[in-house]
Amino acid sequence: MSADRSLTDQTTTPAESSPAAATGDLLGAESEDSGAYLPVEEDEERIYIASPLQMMWWRFVKHKMAIVGGVVVILLYLVAIFAEVLAPYNPETYEVALTYAPPQRIHFFHNGEFQGTPFVYGLTQARNPETLRMEFQTDETVRYPIRFWVEGDPYKLWGIFRNSRHLFGIGEPIYDASAGESAEAPFSIIFLLGADKLGRDMFTRIIYGSRISLSIGLIGVALSFIFGVVLGGISGFYGGVLDVLIQRIIEFIRSVPSIPLWMALSASLPQDWSNIRVYFGITIILSLIGWTFLARAVRGRFLSMREEEFILAARFAGAGEMRIILRHMVPSFFSHLIASATLAVPAMILSETSLSFLGLGLRPPTISWGVLLQESQNLRSVALAPWLLLPGVFVIITVLALNFLGDGLRDAADPYH
Repeated sequence: MSADRSLTDQTTTPAESSPAAATGDLLGAESEDSGAYLPVEEDEERIYIASPLQMMWWRFVKHKMAIVGGVVVILLYLVAIFAEVLAPYNPETYEVALTYAPPQRIHFFHNGEFQGTPFVYGLTQARNPETLRMEFQTDETVRYPIRFWVEGDPYKLWGIFRNSRHLFGIGEPIYDASAGESAEAPFSIIFLLGADKLGRDMFTRIIYGSRISLSIGLIGVALSFIFGVVLGGISGFYGGVLDVLIQRIIEFIRSVPSIPLWMALSASLPQDWSNIRVYFGITIILSLIGWTFLARAVRGRFLSMREEEFILAARFAGAGEMRIILRHMVPSFFSHLIASATLAVPAMILSETSLSFLGLGLRPPTISWGVLLQESQNLRSVALAPWLLLPGVFVIITVLALNFLGDGLRDAADPYH
């Protein structure tokens, strides 16, 4: 009896020996959580015939935080692409009287009655009798309804299409009957995230700043991707003196502290350069520093693959070195490269923000999240206007979303484990 029992214990069920078990029970686990797929016993054939891309997709959709991160990243880049339309004002439009104006709340009810459309109250200024300082106050006798697709500051979308329509703005003021027509709020504006020291809308400037910060992350990672794959591939494929030389260069770059290295490279940029040149200069600087980690990963892959049977077969078949690298080696782990590149984007964004915050990178009138945070170095200004730190909140949200997305892509890149 004991022998029969031990034999029974060691017997595996069909589900355990199926491809679904080897791939982390892709479909079965999903069906238990959400019912999106059939049970494994009824759907094994789909796993047998599934392509690698299908397997990766099934693995990715199981990572809920990666889905959330991907949605947030897509929304952020859409905001950056259509910044002129989404922002209610021109980023350089200012009003000195609105210096450090506080954020305005959106309301739907006035005196307990639903108004049908959202609105903001007017802003007035009054002197505080205790501090003798002029302070902003909400004037609830005047309401400014929020209108959509309204006329505003003219702009050129993507530098091509002229337009003056904005997603939202404010309409004509509505006065309380008890206040009379003479009651007029001095400032007819909508500052959802407050104003800076020159009275410029922070919401507008944060939207415009996303263009620089998000694009530097993409372009910098693209350049790092090229440097890392090329130099890491040469190091791992050929070995020898080239391998030693490239690895010593990588070790030297990684041994130097980041901020002093940034300072030295940023100081080399000419002071008379235009904003566009400085932008691309900072992007190249960040990519020259960020390629080392990817190069190490590519080198390790090439070292482990160059003696594999399919690589040797390609050599015996007469394939050239470039064909072997581009058609056989790189595609075999390209999904891992994409995941690694996605995880590198947050580091690029943080690097640009740090450089600009320290005054070593982009400078006004260029608008980026790092440039906007420069004003928060003044503690007195932050005490008076804590909303100056809001660009940092958007940096945190972007970095977290990209990290979640990168984690999901990294897990999906190898669906068989």
